[in-house]
Formats: sequence, C-alpha cells, structure tokens
Amino acid sequence: MRSSLVKTGCFILEGLNSFATTFYFYYLYFFMQKQFGFGDKANLVLAAGSGLVYMFAVWWGGRFAQRAGCFTALKIGFVIMILALAVGTQLDSATGQVVVMLATTLGMGFTWPPLEALVSEGETAVRLQQIIGLYNVVWAGLGALAYFIGGAMLEKLGLKSLFVVPIAILVGQLGLILWLERGIRLTPPGKMVAEEHDVIAELNPRPIARAKAFLRMAWLTNPFAYIAINTLVAVMPGVAGRLGLSTTLAGFCCSVWCFARLGAFFALWFWPGWHYRFCWLLGSYLALVVSFAVILVVPSLAVLVTSQLVFGGALGLIYYSSLFYSMDVGKTKAEHGGIHEATIGLGNFAGPAVGATALHFLPHSANSSVVAVGALLLCGLGGLLGIWHKTKT
Repeated sequence: MRSSLVKTGCFILEGLNSFATTFYFYYLYFFMQKQFGFGDKANLVLAAGSGLVYMFAVWWGGRFAQRAGCFTALKIGFVIMILALAVGTQLDSATGQVVVMLATTLGMGFTWPPLEALVSEGETAVRLQQIIGLYNVVWAGLGALAYFIGGAMLEKLGLKSLFVVPIAILVGQLGLILWLERGIRLTPPGKMVAEEHDVIAELNPRPIARAKAFLRMAWLTNPFAYIAINTLVAVMPGVAGRLGLSTTLAGFCCSVWCFARLGAFFALWFWPGWHYRFCWLLGSYLALVVSFAVILVVPSLAVLVTSQLVFGGALGLIYYSSLFYSMDVGKTKAEHGGIHEATIGLGNFAGPAVGATALHFLPHSANSSVVAVGALLLCGLGGLLGIWHKTKT
C-alpha cells in the first residue's frame, strides 16, 4: 500500500471525525435545553466537565498512541464513542446523558492526537506547512458544515439523530481504519512506496530557541482561544433564544465563525509569512478578546454575524500556530499532539467553569459570565506578553 494512500485515508478519517464530534458536542447543548430545560449555567457546567475529561483523555491518548501505535489508539477511541452513544439512545435522564457525554469525550481523546501524528509523520519542514494546512482545512471545513446544517438535521430527523448520525459515521471510520491497517500489514517489508520528499534530508532554518519560545506562546494562547470557543458554544442556545432564532436558524447564523476560521486556515496554508512572527499572534489574540465580548454583549443579529468573522479569523491563526509549532518542534508527534489537544481541553474546562461560577454568584447580572471570561482572556494576554519579553531579553 502506498504511503500517500495511507495519508489520504487519514485525512478522510479526520474529516469524518470532525463532522461526527462537532454535530454531537455542539448540539448537545440544544438537546439538553429542549429535553431537560438546561439554561446557560447548566450548559456551562456541562461544557466544563467535558473539557476537564478531554484534557486528561488526550494527554493519555497521545502518550498511548506514541507507545502502542496510532491505529490501535484510533480503534479504541472509535469503539468507546460508538458504545457510549449507543447507550445514549436508550437513556431519558439528564444524569445518564451527562455520563454518556463524558464517556464519548474520553473516547474522542484517543482520536485526535494519533490523527495529527499520522498526517505529520515523515514530512520535511517545507512539506509540514502544506500538510498541516490541509489537515486544518479538512477538519475545520467538515466541522463548519456540521454546525451549519446540524440544527436543521436535529429538527428534521428528531433529537435521536444526535446519537444515530455520529454512530453511523464512527462505524464507517472503524471500518476504514481496519482496512488501512490490513493493507499495511499485507504489504511486504520494504515495499511501502515513499514519496520523494520523505527521503530528502532537509534542514529547518528556524533557530531552535526561538521556535521553542513560539511553541510555549502557542500552547498558552490556544487554551485561551478555546476558553472563548467553549463558552460561546455553551451559551449559544441562550443567545439564539434572545434573538428569537429557531434551532435551524441558530445553526445557520451562529456557525459563521467556523467558516471564518476555515477561510483563515486557507489563507495561512498558502502564506507561510506568519511563521515565528509575534505581531501576528498578538494581533489575533487581541481580536479574539474584543470579538468574543461583542458577540455576547451586543443584542443584534447583524453584529453577531459580523463579529464572528473577526472571531473566526483570530481563532484560525491561534490554532494553526499551536498545531504547526507542536509538529515542527520535536520528534514525538503523537505525544506533542496530545499536549496540543490537552491545552484545548484546559481551555474548554476553564472558560465554562469561570462563566458558570460567575452566573452562580451573580445570577441577576446577565453579562457576569462575559465579564468573568473576558477578564480571564486578559490574563492570557499578560502571559503572552511575558513570554515574549523573556524571549527578547
């Protein structure tokens, strides 16, 4: 089996995984609102719990994939998610659905680090920019599609589709990974056809000390980006309700930032000039903080859509930085991928946790969660400037 065919299969797995997990996790909050009356505070607590489990799951998943193999980790992750979601179709209690969500999160933790490692392994410094670009476009594109049409799917197919659709996709993923693994196993030793770029030695021109500093800054800013994302997604049912949007319209209007992020990935894919340039990372972070606050504070559909364009563009560069620098610095790609994803889990936990705490102690202040999370994002800005100052001196 050609190595290029294996990589293509991994990109297909990545896209399917993005659609399935985005549809389930982003619309779980709408499901919990409709089925059990969850408001902003309850959904934020739910999001925080998912983020906390994900943070540890991807850490373990990355280390496990590095030791046991990426295909083994993927199979375990897919099976756990399939079983958890299958149980979810039979439960009618809020507590049961929370447990299902946590188990699905655990399974997902064994999928993203090995996928990142598989597409990056064996690539030169120049090729890595192209591979990471394609990887980002694939997952962001399928994730944006899932968020865009997910509301309509949920309304047309019924609430059970929240579980059935991901299960069908995950079964297909499991079949594909078994086929790829069988093809590699049946290929005689030494017959794996490598592309020319796989055997060309290439020196990466960036100074290693500077590269490591940017890796630290990226690993700092990425969780703060996901603090904003997971807080935004968790309270989106409430935002949609205040604007009078149905679930279908919420999917159409509240997924704009996903497509903006996808556009940013396309631009950054073909333009490597942002590599190791602090001004781009700083500018993106500032845009993230401002647009996050505007989206949640200004009660206007036009402002909601426009601000998401800025929000998605900022997210694109921040996420791309974290993944690119993670793969560019160091050789243990599955483990580095796990660290990259663990920072996402940290952000997914911290943002909703802070927001829920603010709503608990200040229940009569509608914007208390926005102010609290906004202050947390400003702390991230201070950390970013501190690392850069230390690097400069």
